[in-house]
Parts: sequence; structure tokens; C-alpha cells
Amino acid sequence: MTTIVLETQISAKINTCFDVARNIDVHVLSTKGTNEKAIAGRISGFAELDDTITWEATHFGIKQQLTSKITQFNAPIFFEDTMQKGAFKSMRHEHHFENLGEVTKMVDIFKYEVPYSTFGAIFNKLILKRYMTNFLSNRNQVIKEYAESKSKN
Repeated sequence: MTTIVLETQISAKINTCFDVARNIDVHVLSTKGTNEKAIAGRISGFAELDDTITWEATHFGIKQQLTSKITQFNAPIFFEDTMQKGAFKSMRHEHHFENLGEVTKMVDIFKYEVPYSTFGAIFNKLILKRYMTNFLSNRNQVIKEYAESKSKN
């Protein structure tokens, strides 16, 4: 299993950060490079406990679908989504939020397993882990910018 941990400091209240991170419309904005969109289940607004969302996106030149489910939810400090169907062998994405006064610390823990045994392991080591780290980092930057702009209004 591969684990990616990313920490982002956001100058906004914890409730704002939590809501922005689970906002499907912001997710779509943050993934423009892959043309990601929600096509089934909850397709806009805020993801809630037990919601399923089917995403369609283009990664590595291949149009793919991934269905995830919000499996844990404790507003405004934590939610988790897990893959129900998709290209990974398994995938779990934890979203943690901690109030640090004027700043909220957002920590993503993204865990996944690749299929295809040896080929999958080599692809993960050479390409996929870096790709997923960049993908999540870009998404977190959009969450940060969006939450900080909302806190100024």
C-alpha cells in the first residue's frame, strides 16, 4: 500500500476549510487539468456521510471513472472517502482539519494499492506516486485559495 501525506496551512476558519474540501463544485474546479466531473450519485454541493460520487476524468490519456463513498464524517474535523469502484485495487482518502487559531491545518492522507502485481508496482514507483502527489497538491492549493478568499468576504 502506498501512502501520501500532505499538510496545508489555510488562513481561514476550520468550518470554512471543511466545507470547501467537501464541496463537489470546488473539487471540479481544482481538477480542471483532468476534466474531472461528477456524473452520478451526488453531483454538486456538499458531500455528506454515505454519499456516493462517481467521478469521470482523463488520466494518462485514458477516460476513467471512479466511484467513492463518504464512509466517515465528523464535522468539522474529519471525513473519509473510499473507492467503491475504479482503477485502483483499493483507495482511501482521509481529510483531517485542526484549528490552530487564525489558521486551519488540513492534512490529507491518501492510501492506495495498485493492481497488476509487478507491473503495477513499477508503474507506481516510477510514475503514479509522483503524479498523485502533484494532483493532490494542486487540489489542496485550490482549496486553500478558495477558503482564504471566502474568509475575506
